Amino acid sequence: MTEERPQAVASGYLWEREAEIATVTEAIELLCADQSSAGSLLLFRGEAGLGKTALLAEIRRVAERRGCVVWSARAGETLESVPFHVLRQLLQPALATLTPDETREHLASWYDISGPALGIVEPGEGSPDPSYVCDGLVYAVRRLAARAYPLVLLIDDAHWADLETLRWLAAFAQRMADLPVLVVVARRPGEARGESARLLEDIAATGRPVTNLSALTPEATAGLTRATVGPQADDPFCREVWAVTGGNAYDTVELLAKVRDRELQPSEDRAAELRDLNRSARGGGLVSRLRELGVEPTKFAWAAAILGTGSPVGLVARLAMMDAGTAARCAELLCGARILAEVAPDPAAPQPQDTAVEFVHPLIASAVYDSITDAMRTAMHGIAANIVTETGRSAAEAARHLLKVHPEGDETLVEQLREAAREHLAVGAPDAACSCLERALKEPPLPEVRAQVLYELGRARLLSAPALTIEHLRDALAAPGLDSAQRVDASIRLSQALLHNDQLEEAVRTVEAEANRHAPGPVRMRLQAVQFTWEAVHGETVSPERSRRLAELAATCAGRDNSERALLILRGFDAMTHGENAEQVVELCDRALVNGRLAPGLGWTDDEWGVELLMMLGSAYAHTDRLDRAESLFSEALRAYTRAGWHGGHLSLANAYLGLAYRRQGKLQDAEAALREALRLAERVGRGLPLYWSATCGLVDTLLARGHVAQAWTVAENYGFAPPYPSTIVLPDIRSVRGRLLLAVGRTEEGINELEAAEKAAASRGGHNPVLAPWAVDLARALAPHDPERARTLLTDARRQAERFGTDTAIGEALRCAAALESGPRAERLAAKAVAYLEASPCQYEHAAARVEHGILARSRAELTRGLDLAQACGADGLVARASGELEHLGD
Repeated sequence: MTEERPQAVASGYLWEREAEIATVTEAIELLCADQSSAGSLLLFRGEAGLGKTALLAEIRRVAERRGCVVWSARAGETLESVPFHVLRQLLQPALATLTPDETREHLASWYDISGPALGIVEPGEGSPDPSYVCDGLVYAVRRLAARAYPLVLLIDDAHWADLETLRWLAAFAQRMADLPVLVVVARRPGEARGESARLLEDIAATGRPVTNLSALTPEATAGLTRATVGPQADDPFCREVWAVTGGNAYDTVELLAKVRDRELQPSEDRAAELRDLNRSARGGGLVSRLRELGVEPTKFAWAAAILGTGSPVGLVARLAMMDAGTAARCAELLCGARILAEVAPDPAAPQPQDTAVEFVHPLIASAVYDSITDAMRTAMHGIAANIVTETGRSAAEAARHLLKVHPEGDETLVEQLREAAREHLAVGAPDAACSCLERALKEPPLPEVRAQVLYELGRARLLSAPALTIEHLRDALAAPGLDSAQRVDASIRLSQALLHNDQLEEAVRTVEAEANRHAPGPVRMRLQAVQFTWEAVHGETVSPERSRRLAELAATCAGRDNSERALLILRGFDAMTHGENAEQVVELCDRALVNGRLAPGLGWTDDEWGVELLMMLGSAYAHTDRLDRAESLFSEALRAYTRAGWHGGHLSLANAYLGLAYRRQGKLQDAEAALREALRLAERVGRGLPLYWSATCGLVDTLLARGHVAQAWTVAENYGFAPPYPSTIVLPDIRSVRGRLLLAVGRTEEGINELEAAEKAAASRGGHNPVLAPWAVDLARALAPHDPERARTLLTDARRQAERFGTDTAIGEALRCAAALESGPRAERLAAKAVAYLEASPCQYEHAAARVEHGILARSRAELTRGLDLAQACGADGLVARASGELEHLGD
């Protein structure tokens, strides 16, 4: 940049920013050129005072000249604890233009879950999962962005953004490849900590390479100096301006403004005065300058710093305890001194003011805020909280002030913070809720209230920090103050946290100990049902002794309440996994329903019992040939979660288990589609979780049935479908599927080893369902060529187990294996019997396979043709190819 740069080209903050402006201009041109263009994200990083805000203002001007819609937001240092603050600010222009009906139409099924987070819908009961709220907000912004093309989003000072907004931005940035929108983010380096820093790095990784803003060069500083105070500024004076400011754009602009205001001659003999002038731009010098303006302007500036950016003058006046006229004079004086500036008021405020003020630069705001004594700052935050409440705003909005008040054992403050936490949880902001409850504990609360606060804190942390949840809930249970219902709920939630923290034995002991505190009845039965649920989910604890205890307890249940229904489901699932009589399994499951439907309080979105129980119910039906009921249940789950906007783990499980039902029915293409969607959703939740294994295992099993062995192996390789396996139960049986995969790719010895491991696991649990865990028939087939004796023993046991279980599928599959191990007329007779059983089964893939195998043995064109037709209907491409090949062979 040269000294000849015209003064009118740009403000002082934009000197040496041509490259950055060119980058943004190019991105805007690409955005406007084609509505099908991909979204993009630019992140500018620079120390305080390097001109990030001025750069975003210039980007706004460029975008608006090009005809773009621009939405912008700016985070504030004192507003980090306000959830969704930046996002609400960003979307305010769009939301203000929509009628209530239009808003509902745009948010669609997400209306009830994302509307409260945006502040446009009253929250309902309960605490929505924050991941679902985030998904809903991503959807909402995508819909609004598509409506506003071409759209540019500007977010300033992102290092101070609230966690909830950063989570939304990280998720949105990953899903805007097909959305024509430009996002520009500015932040300081090193300011953010913890989760905020991690999210900012994730956001940066989704965009173009980060642009680091640099300080002004000596040449640019000289050019800016002469453009501001006149071309007569000599070289020594210009060099001193650069030496004093270090090329910081804010300091340079402010210093030159003071030089001009004081009519200081820009010559070498006056350069020594620059250092003293610069000290008044920030820090202690700024504070001294503020005090020179007088007591009342100082109090007004303090109040503005406490309330934060964009505060109405009337609100600032109330906090500063001055009348309207005095406040107006103070605002005018501070604006003239370049400390404050007037801005448009918040249109969403309950009592909008004519004017609002904000600090000219965040550096000034920080300096003023830090200059307030601790005692005065605390008092002013307390008064501000009262003012916020008196003006009709919520406890959640007052909470950011309450968090700054020193602990004094104030019972009212504790209750205000608890109410704020409830409001935060109702909009899906558990981190903000936890901050309120942690601060309430420091007050401290009364002894009888402390247990309540710990209990609420444990509930708020349950999904995000199991270890801390364990600590809080244990402390709550050890202290007096919880009523009986709360103790039971706290014990169950503590056991859930222990489970998530891989402390299964303690989880079981926790609910067992609480159950022992209660006399026989509904409460004790509920706790026992939870205990058996955890044991069922974690398959390593399943044993014959557990099955005996569960059977004894379930025998006392008639399905009178949900505790009894839960135990009936658990007993039915346990009996199914061990291969007990299928009719008895179905009878147990049916008794858990009310008029053939899920009982109230036991639905897919009810949180008292959890999703695991209903997945067990559907799985029991799926593996007892009641596939119509299984599909109905899992389809209902999919609809319920979609309606509720639950697009995370729950929806992944619903897709995975619906895929299981389709796989059992022989709808292999539908199964593959559902399981791939389940895996996609599971990837977003996190690898290694039980739902991730379920989706992967089901997809591998389905691809093997389709005959797509190479694809199955690729999925296994890409998604880590190999030991070590999770301790949780996975359906279908993980070792059986892995063993079958290894056999299919020719790794016979490894496959046999895997199936033998499945055999040992089944023995330790006291039996198995031959349909759920078909290791026996696969192992018998694999061993037959070199160990026929053991193969026959395995087959004998498999047929006995199938007869005991009693479904057409189980018996037919055992007969298919028996036919494969025989030859001649006996093999043909066994294959014919397998066809007879599997024709009566709802499992059409197995029926198709039996038809083809029988057709091969009988050399029957009619049988092969029917098997081919069935295989084609199932989408079993490998079986189609086999049948077609055999038909061609018969025609030779």
